[in-house]
This record gives sequence, C-alpha cells and structure tokens, in this order.
Amino acid sequence: MTRLLDGKLALVTGGTRGIGHAIAARLLAEGARVVVTGTREGGRGPEGSEYRTADFAQPCALRAFADDAAALGVDILVNNAGINKIAPFAEIDPADFLKIQQVNVTAPFLLARAVLPGMVARGWGRIITIASIWSVISKARRGAYSAAKFAVDGMTAALAAEVASSGVLANCVSPGFIDTELTRTVLGEAAMQDLAAQVPLGRFGRPEEVAALVAWLAGPENTYLSGQNIVIDGGFTRV
Repeated sequence: MTRLLDGKLALVTGGTRGIGHAIAARLLAEGARVVVTGTREGGRGPEGSEYRTADFAQPCALRAFADDAAALGVDILVNNAGINKIAPFAEIDPADFLKIQQVNVTAPFLLARAVLPGMVARGWGRIITIASIWSVISKARRGAYSAAKFAVDGMTAALAAEVASSGVLANCVSPGFIDTELTRTVLGEAAMQDLAAQVPLGRFGRPEEVAALVAWLAGPENTYLSGQNIVIDGGFTRV
C-alpha cells in the first residue's frame, strides 16, 4: 500500500524527544525516510529513523551539518530544535540571547538555505519551522525567546514568497502548551493544571496532535498553504 510520503526524505531537527520525536514518528508512519538530529553522541530518534549528532549552539558544528544536509537530498525540512531561557529583560545575559538566536533562528536559516537548491531543482519541497505561541503573543521574561520566534515567522513569510513558484511551500507551526516529559519536569502537575484551566479546550495538547498537523503540511495534500504561522494551542491565544 502506497503511503503519502513514500520516497521522500525528511530531516527533523531535535527529533529525540517531545514534539520532534512525535513528528519524526508520524513522518515515518507516512512512509518517509527520516533523519533526526540531537546534541548527544549515541542518541536516537524513533525506531526506523537515522540519527545524526549536531549541536546547533556551536557555529562550526552547525555550518558543518548544514553542508552535510545539502548533500542528503532533503524533501521535507522540519526545523524543530530549539532552546529557551527565561529572564527579566534587564537581566538577559547577552551571551544567552545570542545562543538562543543561534539555535532558534540561525540554524533554521542555514538549514533551509542548504536544502533549498535541491528542492527547487526537483520542483517540490516542504519547509516547516516549529515556532511557538510566543511568536504571536508574548509575556514578561520571554524577551530572548520571543525575539527568536517572531524572527522565524518573518523569515518564513519571506522565504515562502520567494520560492512559491518553485513548488516549495514554507510554513511555521506554533504550538501552545504541550504535554511533554520536559513540560512536566519544568512546570510540575499543579502549574500544568493551572495553565490548562486557561485553555478553552481545558487541557494541554499532545505531541501527536502537533505531529499530525506537520505531517499534513509536509505531504502532497497540501498544495496551497504557504507563508503561514499556524497556531495549535486549543484556542489559548484567541481568548
């Protein structure tokens, strides 16, 4: 039985856990060959994926990986890897600010630039960057993170406009509060219940729900949606 992504190669950055892991697993289930990245030697993504070590916080490592990605023949790029550090604006360490931009903005830029020529040559490609609700709204102590996520939204819009006629579609997906192992570790059960009460659907999202959206955007059924920042947050940013 033919699957929607048979014959496609997907690169999912940060694919060892949480949303990235779920996206990689869904693309595998749709028939894609999937390469995932992580920062640890000997890491792994979902069963059936191929793992590459790449620490995007290190400029030399990022550039080397981008060079490698250019030769892979990537059809679907999912820029999922990201980092965050919360701090009052006046106390943001400039080194932390630059590191967050390096991983969250420069890495998607360099990887998209690396894989784009191949996509254009083949007349088909999908570039999906995982942003955040903090790319459309913000709050205190999110100065560095929102700077990065607003940036990838703008970058994606410009990219989409430039490559639309080449058969390449580019979009952002912006998750709200998602129930992952990291979320539970950072917030704890009580804080999660408090936040869930603020979401119209009354709960956190699941990584698989984000993955389903990404899989549709990455697949052949998406023929006209590009240049968008699609928020998947249970209605949180609309109330």
